[in-house]
Amino acid sequence: MNHMIHSDDPKFQARIEKMNRRDRWVDSLFRRALHMIERAIALLTIIALLGALGLELYTMIVSGAAYFEDVGHILHNLLTIVVGLEFVRMLIDTTPANILEVLTVAITRHVVISHDDYWSNVACIACIAGLFAIRRFLIRRSELKEEMVEID
Repeated sequence: MNHMIHSDDPKFQARIEKMNRRDRWVDSLFRRALHMIERAIALLTIIALLGALGLELYTMIVSGAAYFEDVGHILHNLLTIVVGLEFVRMLIDTTPANILEVLTVAITRHVVISHDDYWSNVACIACIAGLFAIRRFLIRRSELKEEMVEID
């Protein structure tokens, strides 16, 4: 006698529900682990940025007036720290608004710091305009501050 399992069989339904609960538990475990790793990376990044800022301030004080002769170098270092801080903010609070801000700051830094050819600057400006268009037309205001990945 061959017993076939049907989808309306209560034992089969119970087994499927048990598998679904286990899958949700594993998903929740992975999300929490990834969230903790993101926080650890954010903390390490903050420490590195504070070290870079301290080193920049030390160099500024030790060098005196000679430090301010190369403004491009100063901008490069300080704007790199700013982009790093925006990145940390994005890691901690992953919202569409924060992601768009990090991209905007990073692209703007590239335009300000690098003196590439004309078309590279035009492409960067087009990217920034595209990011503003995405924010304005593709993301609802209610979603801008909504966490993209929720932790159970």
